[in-house]
Amino acid sequence: MRIAAWLILTLSFGCGVTDESIREPAVAEGADVSWALAIHGGAGVIPRSMEPERAESYRLSLENALRLGSGMLDEGGRALDAVERVIRLMEDDPLFNAGRGAVFNHEAGHELDASIMDGRTLECGAVTGVTTVKNPIGLARRVMERTDHVLLSGAGAERFADEMGVDRVDPSYFSTERRRRQLESKQTESAATREHGTVGVVALDRHGDLAAGTSTGGLTDKLYGRVGDTPIVGAGTFADNASCAVSATGRGEEFIRHGVALTVCRIVQREGRTLEAAAREVIHEVLEPGDGGIIAVDAGGRLVLEFNTEGMYRGSADSSGRFDVEIWR
Repeated sequence: MRIAAWLILTLSFGCGVTDESIREPAVAEGADVSWALAIHGGAGVIPRSMEPERAESYRLSLENALRLGSGMLDEGGRALDAVERVIRLMEDDPLFNAGRGAVFNHEAGHELDASIMDGRTLECGAVTGVTTVKNPIGLARRVMERTDHVLLSGAGAERFADEMGVDRVDPSYFSTERRRRQLESKQTESAATREHGTVGVVALDRHGDLAAGTSTGGLTDKLYGRVGDTPIVGAGTFADNASCAVSATGRGEEFIRHGVALTVCRIVQREGRTLEAAAREVIHEVLEPGDGGIIAVDAGGRLVLEFNTEGMYRGSADSSGRFDVEIWR
């Protein structure tokens, strides 16, 4: 099918410095914002019967993250810096399945993943299966900037963390009572109660550059060593000034199979279609209902937050004054 054919061609590009070194932004006609930002905190069946206090806690956390990133971009900060800083804040928030609030794997441990990408150069970095790194997104950026590689895993990523001197914690730091209860009830809960937990950020800055990043604790009760889409550039994260920036949340295996983040950007770049049309095609025609969603921003600052689940923790802001936080449709 068309999507599969694109993946064969486009995944061969990988990520790194292009021949031109810098990717020129392809600003569409009618662009009227100088910066734009979108965030997500996971998607899935999020019941509207959620306790009002809990829903309000999510909204407040999303608003705080959105304010942080908006302030940085409004003051002329770089998209890449905003992406990392906002994700770090969300990793420190036990509400989200990333960093402090990471879910437990099958052996009652934690394995964290993250990736980040610079749309200006196509440089990218990722880590998977880290167990003591307080903020995996920061380590992913160091992979991007301090090595010739894209993805480091497990013990190798931990050794690299030693060399980089990033903040480390005892694995128990990631444990929360809520996540432990989720593990204990995993065998009896229905699929309808599960969330696809991830955090992600996409940004366009005043310099015309795009960036994207994603971080997660994975799936509750996942097999030891399982890797989802979050650390796979092109599946869970992608950014290119020539098209768009995307961060995904959902059933990682499906996002890997369809190379979702890269595919959305290639539809925009090669077919000249709008970001909204590209996102809707992939989320609603390629993926199955309940698989998840994406946040995305194009080179003109147009934001799209598209999902095929009951809800997605999300927020968006731009230089026109937009500032929205939502959970359900």
